[in-house]
Amino acid sequence: MSAPGTTPDLPEFRPHPGYTLIPPREPRPIVIVGAGGIVRDAHLPAYAKAGFPVASIVDRRPEAARALADRYGIAQAFGDAAEAIAAAPDDAVFDLALPPEAHVEVLELLPDGAPVLIQKPLGNHLPEGVRTREVCRRKGLVAAVNTQLRFAPYVAAARELIASGAIGELYDMEIRVCVQTPWEMFPYVLELDRLEINMHSVHYLDLIRSFLGDPTGVSAVTVRHPRKTHANSRSDIALHFGGRPVRAVVSTNHDHVFGPRYQDSFIKWEGTGGAVRAQMGLLLDYPTGGPDLLEYTLADEPGAGWRPLPFNGSWFPDAFIGSMGILQRYLEGSVDSLPTSVEDVFRTMAVVEAAYRSAESGGEPPPYDA
Repeated sequence: MSAPGTTPDLPEFRPHPGYTLIPPREPRPIVIVGAGGIVRDAHLPAYAKAGFPVASIVDRRPEAARALADRYGIAQAFGDAAEAIAAAPDDAVFDLALPPEAHVEVLELLPDGAPVLIQKPLGNHLPEGVRTREVCRRKGLVAAVNTQLRFAPYVAAARELIASGAIGELYDMEIRVCVQTPWEMFPYVLELDRLEINMHSVHYLDLIRSFLGDPTGVSAVTVRHPRKTHANSRSDIALHFGGRPVRAVVSTNHDHVFGPRYQDSFIKWEGTGGAVRAQMGLLLDYPTGGPDLLEYTLADEPGAGWRPLPFNGSWFPDAFIGSMGILQRYLEGSVDSLPTSVEDVFRTMAVVEAAYRSAESGGEPPPYDA
């Protein structure tokens, strides 16, 4: 299907072939560095579901590494990263599931040229991301970032429909999250001076980039809750795309404590020929989660209304299959470029930095005295 006025040279019409979720032909063994909740709840379930072999797991808490190794039938568990790296198979892919301030230390231990998947974000502040990028460049690492929302099954299905031209040229992309997020489940983030954008909205800014390309400007507000001690938890971010008439916005409120009735968690794409809406069920009543939904409507078939668009799987754990899978597909040569490379995702971090700078500027003062 194609809509009148479709402009094929726009980025949404030519997505990277790595977003098709095709698995690698011969998965390489994985060495996981970190044994926290994200590994337990997403990485390991994803790799087990995909049949990706995990050679070993390491954590500074060896008992945590051993517990997950026993649970998932992993042969080796370590308490020291250098030891685990030295024992890794020659063709191993390293999976760094660590907070950003720990990235550089482990990256320096990796053999030059090693393939590695790095947990997002690349840093709490831009200089940390610059340092991570520098190490990856100097050591020649084949480095990707785990920007896994790009590979969520409902995003993949929406991307395919949009690329077909079915809903025409995108003129609006909106992501809205209005939920009660239990940040206390992640004690580490409670001490950060930056919270919401670099730990949560980074997913959405990265997703918008994967559809629309690099923004030319960023406008943002991000604020903390007046009765809570942690950093910012609500944001509005608008991305500018030069002269292109597209509205791309991210709106998040993680302090909505007033029950499920008016919670929101969705991605919406509107085009000149139709629209697509994905409900991200994971964030509703987290960590229990609600249903995922994906629907579309076409302007030239108004009587049909909104219809379901089929997909299989969810953000957790299935998207983690895609973020590891694309790195391995690049290594085997079945795709000729790596869309989630550190070089690419550093540009997402630049957008995050611009959002914080915009918020700190206080906005354009109204000309009250004109």
